[in-house]
Amino acid sequence: MGPTINNGIYDELADTWWDEKAFLHLLKAMVNPWRVPYFKEALTKHWGQGLSQVRLLDIGCGGGVLTEEFALMGCQVAGIDISPGSIAVAQAHADQSGLSIDYRIGEATSLPFENGSFEIVSCCDMLEHVPDWKQVIAEAARVLKPGGLFFFDTINRTAKSKVTFIYGLQESSLTRLMPDNTHIWEMFITPDEIATALRVHGMMVEDMKGGKIAKNPLATLWDVRQQKQGRITFGELGRRLELKLDKDLSLNYLGYARKAV
Repeated sequence: MGPTINNGIYDELADTWWDEKAFLHLLKAMVNPWRVPYFKEALTKHWGQGLSQVRLLDIGCGGGVLTEEFALMGCQVAGIDISPGSIAVAQAHADQSGLSIDYRIGEATSLPFENGSFEIVSCCDMLEHVPDWKQVIAEAARVLKPGGLFFFDTINRTAKSKVTFIYGLQESSLTRLMPDNTHIWEMFITPDEIATALRVHGMMVEDMKGGKIAKNPLATLWDVRQQKQGRITFGELGRRLELKLDKDLSLNYLGYARKAV
């Protein structure tokens, strides 16, 4: 019996999603610059500049750091997450920002929406946290309209990701940034596995790209140590190490698939 994924952190640390000093803020500072322009380009390629009629569901939305980006693009946005604390923070931040987002507490494996409710379903940085991730994809396909797009980003299951995410970011005292079992390597998903699961549910991958830190490893280590020693915030660390699009899929990767018409 292996370790159990620690999804409780998203309730325990719910108040920190928008806090520069907290590790959850890395998703906004480090990951959003990689994925937001990519998904915006896919949206405008398929729907043009006017996105006000595009209904988008963000599954596993957490505190709303990606959800709000879709709302700012002009989409009609709903977000769902199993963490009541995260949803409360997401709703409060959206209200404070003047954004109209329909947030719900709920299970990704049993979505409270009708068939064909959305033009877009986004499932980012969450599939690797769900044991039954294939059921999440089945549900995403169900609520997606024919011809709609499924956006995803996740982590590949490779030796490189084990060294980086498990040993480097969770276990090593020198570079540890995350709580124990934030990620479990065996739950990471290969590009072939996700493409196959999408195909089973009538969705074909149209594009996939990787993510990499542009800095060299020594400079990256220096920045991590600066954060560990309290000299810079997680927000600053994320901005220094922000992910860039790359053809290498061996660590983080993202993409989109289209549901058959």
